Amino acid sequence: MKRKLVTGADAARLVQDGDTITTSGFVGIGVPDGLLSDLAARYAETGHPRDLTLLFAAGQGDGRDRGLNRLAADGLLARVIGGHWGLIPKIGQLALSDKIEAYNLPQGVITHLYRDIAAGKPGTLTHVGLGTFVDPRLEGGRINDVTHEDIVEVVELGGRENLFYRARPIDVALLRGTTADEVGNITMEKEALVLDVLAQAMAARNSGGLVIVQVERVVADRTLTPREVVIPAALVDAVVVAAPEHHLQTYATAYSHTFTGRYRAPAGASRAMALDARKVIARRCAFELPVNGVVNLGIGMPEGVADVAGEEGLLEHLTLTAEPGVVGGQPASGLDFGAAVNTDAIIAQNAQFDFYDGGGLDLACLGMAEVDAAGNVNVSRFGPKLAGAGGFINISQNARKVVFAGTFTAGGLDVETGGGGLRILHEGRADKFRAAVEQITFSGRRANAVGQKVVYVTERCVFELGADGLRLVEIAPGIDLERDILGHMAFRPIIDEPHEMDARIFTDEAMGLKTELLRLDLDERFALDPQGRRLFINFEKLRVRTQSDVEAIRSRVETLCAPLGHRVDVIVNYDGARIDEDAEEAYSAMVADLEDRFYHRVSRYSGSAFMRLKLGRTLARRGPAHVFETSDEARAYLEGRL
Repeated sequence: MKRKLVTGADAARLVQDGDTITTSGFVGIGVPDGLLSDLAARYAETGHPRDLTLLFAAGQGDGRDRGLNRLAADGLLARVIGGHWGLIPKIGQLALSDKIEAYNLPQGVITHLYRDIAAGKPGTLTHVGLGTFVDPRLEGGRINDVTHEDIVEVVELGGRENLFYRARPIDVALLRGTTADEVGNITMEKEALVLDVLAQAMAARNSGGLVIVQVERVVADRTLTPREVVIPAALVDAVVVAAPEHHLQTYATAYSHTFTGRYRAPAGASRAMALDARKVIARRCAFELPVNGVVNLGIGMPEGVADVAGEEGLLEHLTLTAEPGVVGGQPASGLDFGAAVNTDAIIAQNAQFDFYDGGGLDLACLGMAEVDAAGNVNVSRFGPKLAGAGGFINISQNARKVVFAGTFTAGGLDVETGGGGLRILHEGRADKFRAAVEQITFSGRRANAVGQKVVYVTERCVFELGADGLRLVEIAPGIDLERDILGHMAFRPIIDEPHEMDARIFTDEAMGLKTELLRLDLDERFALDPQGRRLFINFEKLRVRTQSDVEAIRSRVETLCAPLGHRVDVIVNYDGARIDEDAEEAYSAMVADLEDRFYHRVSRYSGSAFMRLKLGRTLARRGPAHVFETSDEARAYLEGRL
């Protein structure tokens, strides 16, 4: 261990000119700030090492000086290949000013590259990135004009296109743990995440490189519990004990037991959000949450969905995840992002992306900076700002359903909420719905080709992606279509008959979303008259999304009607109701079954011409469906007055 335990200055001298280095971290979690500081100090003093290639997956910085921003000295870096650039503006400026070669690749691809480099493979083969700016037929992930080498190529296997991302040897891995023993075994008991440190260490070792690990403390030889060792000593070349200020748990929190899972945070520990545009958007997104489903929430605007889910008592009915390896619990936000409380598990980041890339997510809620008529979304680059894609491409391409969340305009937007509606006090300076996005981070065309469900949520309206582009489906109460929506779009969306956004979204009171999503009020939606001859069904504002929703309706009707021994007349209220496309066929079959067994005459009504048209189409398999505009007309039909 005397050979492995070194000072930070000695560790910095192990990095040579022209080396390829990789670093651990996610925002401020697991970032080896001490090692980065020592490396920057050596360069400032000696001019070495210089011309390094930096390979990193997640963003590692605070948007100012910490993390990878420490390496932003002219000449220290020659090339950077990274996943998320938004938190490292100093290095981003080097790329934008053509001072370094620079690439932006999907975060999940880079995490998998570590494993493939460790395994001696030539690179990573995946569908992730097709149709986006990473696709070499578009930009190939290159950030500037001085970056020429193609490191991504299109290959076809089994008649399907994939992208191949080339591997490269790693000379030095700069990593972080909590405790090292005297032979160099590393644990991470005080870290909020485990990230990719094992894969990175293996990649460096099998490339013939060095592994340097920053820790908080050193303990006696072989006193660590083997199951807690994340990086075995055989992979570790040097250990540095960091100063406390360079070893914070996150950039916002010095240390929290709840982020390690050592203790659970009490229920209701988080504060309720103020009712502003951010909360309005988060509330509307929460209507899309899949009960018992697995969900990813992105950084920024989508973070509020977790808070709303907590307020509405839904967290126990969902599995929220975050890309660095969080499974379950409630994700943190801001500079704590990546950490979480009350989790079920913390797994390796690359394993999380295995799950994501394979289609494991039922829903992803992500941010949006620009959207165009084809449904393309840009979050990675706009004007002089380089944010990078991070895990956005992996997540958005592969989730079964994706909800993009963001304000309708940007820059100075001010709104007033309350009373069940919304009013624009001051419009944002920048329009987000553009004729064409500056960079394609999400491809609407590819989403349509694979049948992915896509929703775009703003504070004033909601769009869905259809085969012909964006369709306006909801408008907030108090919003004028021409002035507040179409007047700030560079294209005209498809408009049939939009619904009104639920007024509960714009009030201070809890929305009762738990009751709605869990269908706890289903019993109250059915009523038989005293004679047992007429069944009233109230589906007002009900949303039928899944086969289980359909079966719950069937079961309730069976419970009421099976004991009667005779058929009943039925009136169904469909005002504000929605039947998702995925559930239409099952819903139609369920209605046909109930008509065969229990119903005599059936009439339905809805104030929405679009809903009447849709019901007529969905239920037409048994002949004309009697769908009226008002309840009076529906009753008149049953009574023979129509």
